[in-house]
Amino acid sequence: MASDPLRRLSIPEYLAFERQAETKNDYLKGEIFAMAGASRQHNRITLNLVVALEAQLEDRDCEVFSSEMRVRTPTDLFTYPDVAVVCGPARFEDAELDTLLNPIVVIEVLSKSTEAYDRGTKLSHYRSIPSLQEALLVAQDQVHVEQFVRQSGNEWLFRELDDLAAEVELPSISCTLPLRRVYRRVF
Repeated sequence: MASDPLRRLSIPEYLAFERQAETKNDYLKGEIFAMAGASRQHNRITLNLVVALEAQLEDRDCEVFSSEMRVRTPTDLFTYPDVAVVCGPARFEDAELDTLLNPIVVIEVLSKSTEAYDRGTKLSHYRSIPSLQEALLVAQDQVHVEQFVRQSGNEWLFRELDDLAAEVELPSISCTLPLRRVYRRVF
């Protein structure tokens, strides 16, 4: 992800710009980063995740958001996770209700062009969100899911799954994601 900004933007300037933009852009330290389009596999996996989570959470006080919902971290990264879940009252940046502050789960579907950013910078910023309990990184070119679960003392438990018969347990929202369902129509 490269950018060549002419000048740094303030957060209010970024939000004003982003709300008028035809494409999505991440924001960090005054710079904006254009987000690339997604492949068929990426879109399929994201849809599978949203549908599976929505079905399990429909009768609970939780909302599932797709990649159109911007998230702000306490470290002032503004970004668009592929999937975000909030339980209880959602908190937003302002009255526009387009920048979520308190996700409990975030999921990124990895792309070749953004994988290093998603694993490094983005995951580090996500983990600064006090409400966040779980993060998933989902490969699109193979069956592989990495799960990060917050433990006491702000430690994170890491788990990898790469068997299509496996299931990801999401204890923070009491949901289960069978990998067969996650990768439906992909593999």
